[in-house]
Amino acid sequence: MSELRLVEAVRETLAAELDRDDRVVVYGEDVGVDGGVFRATKGLRDAHPDRVFDVPLAESAIVGTGVGLAAAGMRPVPEVQFQAFLYQGFHQLVQHAARMRSRTRSTVACPMTIRTPYGGGVNAFELHSESYEAGFGHVPGLKVVVPSSPAAAAGLLRASVRDPDPVVFMEPTRLYRSTKEAVPEGPDYVLPLGEASVAESGEDVTVVAYGSLFRDAERAAAASDADVELIDLRTVSPLDVETVVASAKKTGRVVVVHEAPLTFGLGAEVAARVGEAALPYLEAPVERVAGFDVPYPMFAREDAYLPDSADVHAAIERVLAA
Repeated sequence: MSELRLVEAVRETLAAELDRDDRVVVYGEDVGVDGGVFRATKGLRDAHPDRVFDVPLAESAIVGTGVGLAAAGMRPVPEVQFQAFLYQGFHQLVQHAARMRSRTRSTVACPMTIRTPYGGGVNAFELHSESYEAGFGHVPGLKVVVPSSPAAAAGLLRASVRDPDPVVFMEPTRLYRSTKEAVPEGPDYVLPLGEASVAESGEDVTVVAYGSLFRDAERAAAASDADVELIDLRTVSPLDVETVVASAKKTGRVVVVHEAPLTFGLGAEVAARVGEAALPYLEAPVERVAGFDVPYPMFAREDAYLPDSADVHAAIERVLAA
């Protein structure tokens, strides 16, 4: 195993997949010569100059090109510099990538992985800190993956690149260089998509989180006197309903955490699924910890917008007191 930061885990995994499969193509804005805005692809062009390259700033064309490459048998891994820039390619995702298999009755697949940094906490400018995972997750045929650690990033990215269908792989910007951990090596280290991880087992309350806020959920669980069961969703779509429901039935109390706005967020979907399948087991309403229903603020107000471990801890205390 190697001790890696999340951005390094992404880079090493892409390098390994480029070496393993000559159908893999990595491209995007500045990903070749400069190695991407966060240097996640630094050095990849040196080893594979024919399959790692820069393209113009045109997100619709970036995604559309990937659809064509995937339909022709390649495995494109385009990078979109920031998640909100992917709005410009949303129609390509919805109209073409996500429904390629359905449209062709499974005769043509679209094995494309769109990598994009997401989320706040790095003092970025407008449209650089948004979290639109619920919007992408609402599209049938599109998988949405959000790692919370270097090891998870490596295993999930490897699974995404090899998946036969399109994946939006959302990398939490503020976790890129925040911590290091041991990351398993080798082509067999794959974390299956659609399976959540029970990071900590507990009996009193279930806390469901993913991406950057999973770390805040961890800190809140450590600070609580309660026996917290902590679930890292890893995959927003398909959602691992079975794991969450089983935990809700065991603890009777659920807190869902995300930094995207509250209304129509993933927390609402989790709460609905828990209510449908585990309502007789609940001792309190499902609590949601989320961002405000406003456009993501400029960095002077960022700390006031982002949920943190104190917010998660307060939600845990509320469900325990109900």
